[in-house]
Amino acid sequence: MSNASLFLRTLLTNPRMVGAIAPSGTMLANLITSEVDPDAGPVLELGPGTGVFTQALLARGICESDITLIESAPGFASLLRQRFPNARVVCADAAQLRSHHLPEGVQFGCAISGLPLLNMSPKTVIAILTGVSSLLREGGALYQFTYGVRCPVPHRLLDRFGFKATLHGQALCNFPPASVYKIARRRPLHYQALIR
Repeated sequence: MSNASLFLRTLLTNPRMVGAIAPSGTMLANLITSEVDPDAGPVLELGPGTGVFTQALLARGICESDITLIESAPGFASLLRQRFPNARVVCADAAQLRSHHLPEGVQFGCAISGLPLLNMSPKTVIAILTGVSSLLREGGALYQFTYGVRCPVPHRLLDRFGFKATLHGQALCNFPPASVYKIARRRPLHYQALIR
């Protein structure tokens, strides 16, 4: 089955899981991965779908064996295992990251998310942020794209986790147009005082 037909079948059977009307384009994939380099260390990808962002990570020099893919749709997970045999593919719900068999003690340098957060309940978003926060090393960031007009993580949740969201860029030629946000921990107050 082709990527397009698998995407369409998954969209028709569970549109809230997919959260898009077409697979992400190359421009969006290049944008969301633009700050990731081989020195970033292991990379966590949530909701990789057909692997467009994964392919962009490989093009940036990330070693396939340093990529962990969390995909809840069995059809997509099977495709990802075929396309990226050296990556770790976990068929699981990203809201239950901490209960799955991830590498013991590994701290990820960054997380790339293709999850449709705007389609999810606040409780689910909180669970995803909790899991990602526990797996990112110091200085790590979550890159999240959205078709919405603002960051898909509400300010109250950003504050709750001590995160700051900044607009990383826009992929206006993507279909539909999308924005990417970089979500990272705020610097501790004592550090901010030292650099004043």
